Amino acid sequence: MRHLNYSHLQYFWTVANEGSIARASEVLHITPQTISGQLKLLDEAVGEPLFQRVGRGLELTDTGSLVKQYADDIFTLGGELAQVVRGRQAASQVLNVGIVHSIAKLISYRVLHPVVAADSGMRLSCVEGDLDELLADLSVHRLDLVLSDRRMPVNTSVKAYNHSLGDSPIALFCKPTAIRRYKTDFPQTLHGAPMLMPGRGSAMRRELDDWFERMKIEPRIVAEFDDSALLKMFGAGDAGVFPAPHAIAPEIERMYSARVIGMADGVRETYLAISPERRLKNPAVLAVIERAREQLFPAA
Repeated sequence: MRHLNYSHLQYFWTVANEGSIARASEVLHITPQTISGQLKLLDEAVGEPLFQRVGRGLELTDTGSLVKQYADDIFTLGGELAQVVRGRQAASQVLNVGIVHSIAKLISYRVLHPVVAADSGMRLSCVEGDLDELLADLSVHRLDLVLSDRRMPVNTSVKAYNHSLGDSPIALFCKPTAIRRYKTDFPQTLHGAPMLMPGRGSAMRRELDDWFERMKIEPRIVAEFDDSALLKMFGAGDAGVFPAPHAIAPEIERMYSARVIGMADGVRETYLAISPERRLKNPAVLAVIERAREQLFPAA
């Protein structure tokens, strides 16, 4: 193989990461027939098949696994190069950030606000989703950064790196009219209390479930939310007690007319910035992470 067609290699790499030609065609916005044709040309160039059919799916051959390892490095370095070049461009730069929907909107705002507050001419573009979706977009460089409340899954094929921002203890909130009812003999007063909880896929939910079990408390769960802002809105409507990061307690008390009942001892929410860069070079990403560590989570 004297010359490598990098377009063919990118099609192969996307199919390997997505698990099928159909899903790769959605990511690449080209037809499955085009991808199949390009993969055949790459097989011919390499001299061996890179995929084999197993049932209705595709699996990498031994040669395919070897080629994918090199493709991982090639496209990761290419993505880092693109980010460095974008980082040196003036004024019109856009920082594309994915935010896991279980993170409190106020936390996201405080982490990202410096991007638009600084006189840098930078534009911020934010999308929400679950972690797997956002990591897929990060892998094809649609995103520069993902804000998450949990680390990347250990079995993910996405080549990216966790950068710790910090953490916050979790407090329980209620309306001022109910504060006396729950504050006396807290947390036992939460037994049987109406409770608004994060969705079962969130890190905070798992921590809270464990905490209630340790405390031998069984709240009456009246609603569950993937969207943290919607959870707080129901709390503001006096639908039940609700958890939130203590780092933003003053804002929650002001915006949602709520009061802190007490702390869920030992329960903390962790915040991470996930980037395709192991050593951060993008100036905007560096500014976001450094400010979060120094001002929002100073103990990180």
